[in-house]
Amino acid sequence: MVMIDNLATQRYCSLFDLPPSGNYRFIEEDILTADMAHICDGSDIVIHLAAVTDAEASLTKKDEVERVNVLGTEKVARACIQTGAALLFVSTTSVYGGGLAEIDESCDESDLRPQSPYAASKLRAELRLREMAQSEGLRHLTCRFGTIFGTSPGMRFHTAINKFCWQAVNELPITVWRTALDQQRPYLDLGDAVAAIAFLMNRSLFAGEVFNVLTLNTSVRDVLEKISAHAATSSIQFIDSPIMNLYSSHVANRKLINLGFEYKGTLQEGVVQTLHLLRMLASSAMSGMKGRTREMAWRHGQ
Repeated sequence: MVMIDNLATQRYCSLFDLPPSGNYRFIEEDILTADMAHICDGSDIVIHLAAVTDAEASLTKKDEVERVNVLGTEKVARACIQTGAALLFVSTTSVYGGGLAEIDESCDESDLRPQSPYAASKLRAELRLREMAQSEGLRHLTCRFGTIFGTSPGMRFHTAINKFCWQAVNELPITVWRTALDQQRPYLDLGDAVAAIAFLMNRSLFAGEVFNVLTLNTSVRDVLEKISAHAATSSIQFIDSPIMNLYSSHVANRKLINLGFEYKGTLQEGVVQTLHLLRMLASSAMSGMKGRTREMAWRHGQ
């Protein structure tokens, strides 16, 4: 397995403790400047995850988002065409934008209403891949992921469930967008995300189809109730956001299920595991601090 990343997010920990059964090669380069055809040569499938993903932050760096998420995707796709590899592209359910009782992959293009530069860039990348499939024979599929939750060595905390767990463990106010408390949003357990990628790869479904990949649709209120059942949560602090959405977004995941895929993650389990991990880290940090304090006291006594 060849992995390429420019490590702009400084998540070196993502490379720690990789499964021992794999054969890994890591390349620290940027997809915009790397020789992607050379890197992809000999590969059967390329999984394209590289992107600027923070929706709210994308408002202040639109040019970078466009460059990485659209031009970068086109460059990876071009390498796939040159080498004969198939492309699995990870997009986002944020391309829907909300407003309908339920929405699926067969919706009209007028129902695709991204609410941030990040989501808009992902939709433009999808459309560019479709054009390249028609004009240049690109073999690809698109996964529209819900918001990821769950534990991993390189997990991030800028999205709802992981962020709320972090705030709860650290006894901080839970920061919720003012309009979001009772709105439905699609979420994806990390284990389900990995399993869905493997499922689609094994079936070689690279005919340009789009698949929604999400474990459940739920509200922020429900997420907070799950967290409060296992943590003494602080008060809720409602905040305004430049990309505040007035609509719920209930995204259907039947297409993948109808192919035989089984979602196994749960919100309950994801919350419990994340709270447990954060508490372990906090406990380990406190133990280390006490040990250093005792050592300093002993040295001072000497």
